[in-house]
Amino acid sequence: MSKEITPRSENYSQWYNDIVRKAELAENSAVRGCMVIKPYGYAIWEKIQAQLDKMFKETGHENAYFPLFIPKSFLSKEAAHVEGFAKECAVVTHYRLKNDPDGNGIVVDPDAKLEEELIVRPTSETIIWSTYKNWIQSYRDLPILCNQWANVVRWEMRTRLFLRTTEFLWQEGHTAHATEAEAVEETHKMIDVYAEFAKEWMAMPVIQGHKTENERFAGAIDTLCIEALMQDGKALQAGTSHFLGQNFAKAFDVKFTDKDGKLNYVWASSWGVSTRLMGALIMTHSDDKGFVLPPKLAPIHVVIVPIYKTPEQYETICAKANEIAKRLRVLNITVKVDDRDTQKPGWKFAEYEMKGVPVRLALGSRDIENGTVEVARRDTLTKETIEMESLEAYITNLLEEIQTNLYKKAIDFRNENTYTCDTWNEFQDILENKGGFVYAHWDGTAETEAAIKDKLKVTIRCIPFNNKQEDGVCILSGKPSKQRVLFAKAY
Repeated sequence: MSKEITPRSENYSQWYNDIVRKAELAENSAVRGCMVIKPYGYAIWEKIQAQLDKMFKETGHENAYFPLFIPKSFLSKEAAHVEGFAKECAVVTHYRLKNDPDGNGIVVDPDAKLEEELIVRPTSETIIWSTYKNWIQSYRDLPILCNQWANVVRWEMRTRLFLRTTEFLWQEGHTAHATEAEAVEETHKMIDVYAEFAKEWMAMPVIQGHKTENERFAGAIDTLCIEALMQDGKALQAGTSHFLGQNFAKAFDVKFTDKDGKLNYVWASSWGVSTRLMGALIMTHSDDKGFVLPPKLAPIHVVIVPIYKTPEQYETICAKANEIAKRLRVLNITVKVDDRDTQKPGWKFAEYEMKGVPVRLALGSRDIENGTVEVARRDTLTKETIEMESLEAYITNLLEEIQTNLYKKAIDFRNENTYTCDTWNEFQDILENKGGFVYAHWDGTAETEAAIKDKLKVTIRCIPFNNKQEDGVCILSGKPSKQRVLFAKAY
């Protein structure tokens, strides 16, 4: 089965597409640019969703739901916002179809034109802030800490499953605060939540920082991000958190009476991650044999494959396999006993290797006689024979070890592919021939940033938090610079 995977070194893009397809994560739909997330892929998204939802609620947030459709006039109320999304919007103009009088199927009824066009949600700031106006009158109504799990539509010309599709799933938090300090604190708190999730659950190291003005979210005063390095040396923006100031409050006239009786505009933040995290998982950990999945996000932690020759052996071995599964499930370890008699064990081994199941147990008659079981781990592709009596403790420790090992492997890769340079020639050589993260000086101007992007298709991924101040000269302009920023080619 792994022979159907294009090697990373040969064609990284095709390798990625092969894994998405062969691991049964997603496929292209009949609607151009949209995807069908298959059950196994959606099970992983549910694990991501469940843990993030728990973390959001632990920080005081509540879930709500807002409309999919946004009146066109709402977007025009915040100039930077509409400019940022105008080219990506899908627009609803009519509300009814009818049979074609000429017999050519169904046509749009011209008499059903909407008085005002509706935008299919690209993001929800405008519809939410129009709602918050009804919720907020006094400081007693603040803060509002809402999140919604939803789908959004951004019309894309070039799509890739999970990484960039016309419709995708995400969560978007939208909060309202009485003071600027509270809104800024919220913005930083949520990027920290994303960074913790990436490290502890995805086993993916990230760098936190500020986006440059050119790269900020449309309508934001400050955008914070987490940036991860993929195995092809490109960066992936895995999550963002935005300090919106009072921009949307002013656009929708959302004011409150403070403790002194004065009328003030509300302060805001928004933050989100999407099914792009699925692409990040694939590109951070997988290999030429298929998907590699961190145990904390695996729908199946352990698969047990019976090895048998006769119907009698099949019954005995499956019974033992189910007994082992029951013991492990008590420890909240998800176990699948693959007792299908339609596929041979070798085929099953390849299937679960492709799907990235962290641990595989092979159980045969001799294993039962000896009181042992063969344990194979997906991350290292190594096998070991273990006493059945000690299996619970062994598997529990092994899952933790795999999670830790995947993070170590990812951060080692990042360290090996992170560079510091001071000359344009070295900068160009690294980014054109090696890839990876590059720390280099930038003069702080949008013109230089745009010129670098134009010359090398390289962007400033972020200005890292706690960036060390040091005198230097810009990598391109030669003008004075006080700090290095993080450059990379990116998805």
